[in-house]
Amino acid sequence: MTVVGVPKETFPGEQRVALVPADVPPLKKAGLEVAVEAGAGAAAGFLDAAYAERGAQIVAQRNDVFATADIVIQVRAAGANPALAADDFALMRTNQWVVGFLEPLWELGLVRDLAARGVSAFAMELIPRISRAQSMDALSSMATIAGYKAVLLAASTLPRIFPMLMTAAGTITPARVFVIGAGVAGLQACATAKRLGAKVEAYDVRAAVKEQVESVGAKFVELPLEASSSEDKGGYAKAMGDDFYRRQQELMAEVVARNDVVITTAAIPGKKSPVLVTGAMVQGMQPASVIVDLAAERGGNCELTQSGEIITAHGVTIIGPTNLPATVPNHASQLYSRNLTNLLRLLVKDGQLQLNLDDEIIRESLVTNNGEVVHTRIRDLLGTPQPAGSQ
Repeated sequence: MTVVGVPKETFPGEQRVALVPADVPPLKKAGLEVAVEAGAGAAAGFLDAAYAERGAQIVAQRNDVFATADIVIQVRAAGANPALAADDFALMRTNQWVVGFLEPLWELGLVRDLAARGVSAFAMELIPRISRAQSMDALSSMATIAGYKAVLLAASTLPRIFPMLMTAAGTITPARVFVIGAGVAGLQACATAKRLGAKVEAYDVRAAVKEQVESVGAKFVELPLEASSSEDKGGYAKAMGDDFYRRQQELMAEVVARNDVVITTAAIPGKKSPVLVTGAMVQGMQPASVIVDLAAERGGNCELTQSGEIITAHGVTIIGPTNLPATVPNHASQLYSRNLTNLLRLLVKDGQLQLNLDDEIIRESLVTNNGEVVHTRIRDLLGTPQPAGSQ
């Protein structure tokens, strides 16, 4: 019988869990057994008793989870938990499968270490953005949570309320919110700010998202820039040239200055985040304005952002959160767990692991297999020749 193991997350501040109790029965129906480390879901509000009631085995020790499991599922594994990755590597065995966020485009050395362990590793951030994979798209699920929480952070920091109020003491005008980047996080930020009563504007290099921005109640800001190649074939944003970003900053300065809150969401997979809000633009904002930089972990879209810190510059509060989904662990875990469950059902047939490399979803998310790094893009970054019959 194939066993799925769920260890407790060890990344500092990580409160999510890879599998919630409600998703144990679907895995059992697919022919899988589930072993959960004691306390793995407690921080997200999922107690051991709830897992046991749904048919999971509760395992007392972390090493026993790894020893028992054929597939280990995690939120943050390998490169997504670099300081403690070696502890998990020591528990892994040849031919074991690991599925989770791995940060393979950033932590190339840890990808090599995974391969050296003989582990088949699947990176959730590499799930292709195709219609058939939408139910497995964990990046989008976590971006939804991040966009929502970013607005709450801004609202709790801004020294004024978001909605317009008409009172006997006078009328309070609504706060103005500008969202840069209309991907999943940006659209959720627009929708949340609008629900709170703010006047919302949004910008994206992809003019095609204008309709989506307007559908959540925001105004789309159009800048006269040519950005026809801003999206790759997988649906992810591409890095643009320096001249493009310089012209973009010039045109955007006026929009930033007129808003009370700026939320930035522009991230490029495997690359440093582009600087969209310069120090001069921050200086041009009204005192007590707020910037929430969702790209802080990779350098930030604001030139002054400090990853993981809250600072004040030119009278503007700049927030650089690095793991917002972990601050809403219950619902973030539910979404991530469903993404993982759907992927596992693709990987397993009649209770047995099936590595069908003709399937685009499996092929594009598989990072290591049979002692080798097999993902084309990561091999290119490593400077490793492609093996015969590889992706």
